[in-house]
Amino acid sequence: MKPKTPAKLFGTDGIRGKAGEFPLDPLTVRVIGASLAQHLAERSEGRTPRIVIGRDTRESGASIEDALARGARSAGATVDSAGVITTPGVAFLARSLPADAGVVISASHNPYEDNGIKIFTPSGRKLDDATERKIEADISDGRFENLLVADAPTSESEAHAEELRELYLTYLRHDVARDVDLHGLKIVVDCANGAASQFAPRLFRDLGADMTAINNHPDGHNINLKCGSLHIEGLQQRVIKDGADLGVALDGDADRALFVDADGSFVDGDATMWVLANYLHSRGQLDQDVVVSTVMTNLGLEVALRARGIKLVRTDVGDKYVLDELLRLKAALGGEQSGHLIFPKISLAGDGLTTAINLVRVMRAEEKSLARLTQGFARFPQVLLNVRVRERIPFDSLPAVQERVREIERSMGDRGRLLLRYSGTEPLARVMIEGEDEAKVQAAASSLAALIKAEIGATEVT
Repeated sequence: MKPKTPAKLFGTDGIRGKAGEFPLDPLTVRVIGASLAQHLAERSEGRTPRIVIGRDTRESGASIEDALARGARSAGATVDSAGVITTPGVAFLARSLPADAGVVISASHNPYEDNGIKIFTPSGRKLDDATERKIEADISDGRFENLLVADAPTSESEAHAEELRELYLTYLRHDVARDVDLHGLKIVVDCANGAASQFAPRLFRDLGADMTAINNHPDGHNINLKCGSLHIEGLQQRVIKDGADLGVALDGDADRALFVDADGSFVDGDATMWVLANYLHSRGQLDQDVVVSTVMTNLGLEVALRARGIKLVRTDVGDKYVLDELLRLKAALGGEQSGHLIFPKISLAGDGLTTAINLVRVMRAEEKSLARLTQGFARFPQVLLNVRVRERIPFDSLPAVQERVREIERSMGDRGRLLLRYSGTEPLARVMIEGEDEAKVQAAASSLAALIKAEIGATEVT
């Protein structure tokens, strides 16, 4: 018996769950494919909708792709499979083929037991909320569950998949990296045993780099396992050992990239945005003199950018919100501390390989090491405390908490920042404070956390 369907299955990054369990069980995945095909057909004015699908290297990816493709084809769509390809690779194919939608089977940086379904429109944007709600309603109503599914195999030939992957690689080489020559640059790339395991080594070698790939032998289970953007230590050690100029760390679906400089120092998304913003600003290419990021971006970036005449605009956490604000402001650069950067003039989807290309372009154009390029950005000390609460009472309904927040903000002025929010998945209040003086930041965060505990009955502060 199917479990009760949650009111909302799609999050900011599609559907996520344990492979084989609802909503990633074969029946529900077929319904998702059929529902997507049906709603695409409704807006295609009688034309047969076309869907392109790709996946990362998880062992569950092929079976989930097959179930979704069977559902979509049974509802009248044509389906192209690109096989193992990065998330931004599917977004590229959706707009370049063109297809009516691109579907990625991936759980990004999660462990291999998880998987997910992300859907892109031909523009490269995530599927609109209205269509997501329709698909959720079809699942809840049991629609398409009895749809006749053909027994014939639904996967495309490997030759066809290889053609699609080559289209994406050619685009990266000749469009995104058209003016980039990496001869003489020594690079180590951590592929996270994920979707970029074949793409990244070829791309950087084709651009002339002295390139070493690590964690590029996926076996279905080792994606993101102690490697990639979540585990930077191995890359740092290899960069130092090899005397490399740069280390690039990708995640499982390669929509984000983090870096290591020649000294082995970690360069996160905030520092990367600092380098790119300065480069674009100096050339008059940073539209509106704005960088878009999230509430989690370090205050040090905001202060450093302000000194250069650049404004940092913050959004809620999630690349979906960053993209919405980029388009609203007609800005040229945005991203997250996690390394998920977006360049709207190139693509509306975050792409770790594009981010890496843009960063090495700056290194070559400026003839500077990454360590030198990141100078001028000083990360402010940050303290994050979690307070367990009985219930999520709105903070503006707690006068004592509000008064303490105002006191802290007055004391810090524009050289500090306070973020108070509830966890979306746990009964926790999150207190985050940044400022120049670490001791004062710690004291302020501790006092606010203690007050919240007293006010709404928390049992512990961690």
